[in-house]
Amino acid sequence: MKYITTRSAKGEEKGFQDVLLAGLASDGGLYVPAELPQFSKEDIRQLRGLPYNELAFTIIKPFVGGEIDDSTLKQLIDDSYSTSEIFSHSAVAPLHQVGSNEWIMELFHGPTLAFKDFALQLLGRLLNHVLTERGEKAIVLGATSGDTGSAAIEGCRHSDALDIFILHPYQRVSEVQRRQMTSVMADNVNNIAIKGNFDDCQAMVKQSFADQPFLPDNTRLVAVNSINWARIMAQVVYYFHAALLLGAPEREVAFSVPTGNFGDIFAGYIARGMGLPIGKLVVATNQNDILHRFFKDNDYRKQQLEHTLSPSMDIMVSSNFERLLFDMLGRDGDRLAQLMETFQSTGQLQAPETEWLNIKTLFDSCRTGDDDTCATIAELHRETGYLADPHTATGVRALRELQLDARMPKVVLATAHPVKFPEAIEKAGLQSPSLPASMSDLLQREERYSVLEHDLAVLHSFIKEQTRHS
Repeated sequence: MKYITTRSAKGEEKGFQDVLLAGLASDGGLYVPAELPQFSKEDIRQLRGLPYNELAFTIIKPFVGGEIDDSTLKQLIDDSYSTSEIFSHSAVAPLHQVGSNEWIMELFHGPTLAFKDFALQLLGRLLNHVLTERGEKAIVLGATSGDTGSAAIEGCRHSDALDIFILHPYQRVSEVQRRQMTSVMADNVNNIAIKGNFDDCQAMVKQSFADQPFLPDNTRLVAVNSINWARIMAQVVYYFHAALLLGAPEREVAFSVPTGNFGDIFAGYIARGMGLPIGKLVVATNQNDILHRFFKDNDYRKQQLEHTLSPSMDIMVSSNFERLLFDMLGRDGDRLAQLMETFQSTGQLQAPETEWLNIKTLFDSCRTGDDDTCATIAELHRETGYLADPHTATGVRALRELQLDARMPKVVLATAHPVKFPEAIEKAGLQSPSLPASMSDLLQREERYSVLEHDLAVLHSFIKEQTRHS
């Protein structure tokens, strides 16, 4: 398995370990597989009934390309999806039926109660293994709009090879989300609240990866945000998991995905490219609807950020969308680079009409404002007794508004536990649930984080001072 960058038509191919450690490519592009592994219908049938960890090994192994031996890779995967220590539900990603042909796939049974545990439990172990084998140290630098940070910290905090610096927008994540990050007192964990929004945090991370002389000697940056291909790779697994339970490969399945950065739904696109029969991928957004505007009107244009009850999707620019554009443009890296340069200078882009119309046969989209989000939470609870978080509610709303083929099984990805968003639950007229027993004292735990200005030089100085390996 070799990987290429989205911005180079004839770029050098890299192996899995180099892509894992690089995150963002040196030309500013994102890594994607040169070719996707293919699963025939018979291959997919053979996956039926496998426990989640065994399914994950089968799906992930081709992407690693033999660069980690099978026994080690299997152990890393088994440890990541252990239901005795990591995931609290024996099914790992259980399906809950909420309609005649509508299911919610619960991706919040990991240690931080969010879907990002699926990728980051594995990513942390992969990074630690590869760095240790190479005798190297690294700095994890990431930005979070809510859930990535705590999942990254939980996945990496036990690693001797890693120092962790997570940026979040100051006073713009929920209290539960913040405390899940800032109450971890490990020596290698550094939480930073940036006076700005998520896109400011994300831009600082990207600028840091592009220019790294501030780093201590013999240290590299590694990315844990969804620009890291290993995040996408791990998320592909639960699309196979759900589709198999609902009749694949004999039946097509639709997925509705709450998304801001386009990483989670891009994993579904990759699963389809591997042979999984996905009939429709629905992009569910909140008021920050750049993705919805693209799929509805071919209008990918920056607008002012709105703060919503679904803050993990409060994103102006979708980091992973470039990967889809690359495929839309026939994997022409030069053409993609020109398009992204236009977007950088003007804040807007349009895809060529023919390619845009073609991609719309697979993707659909829906925008849900705060009022409708709360109404959907209340409606779903009244009809079924199910309590959804506000992000999941946008996915449910999208399915019900779009009215897809009634015969096609439809799955909403439940990206977080409702306890993380009490404001939305209470505005829906319902009582927010209690924290799970494992974190019942979360709101009383000591916190530790630093508040910094939105200034790259200040951030780089802080990182250099706090790195253990300097």
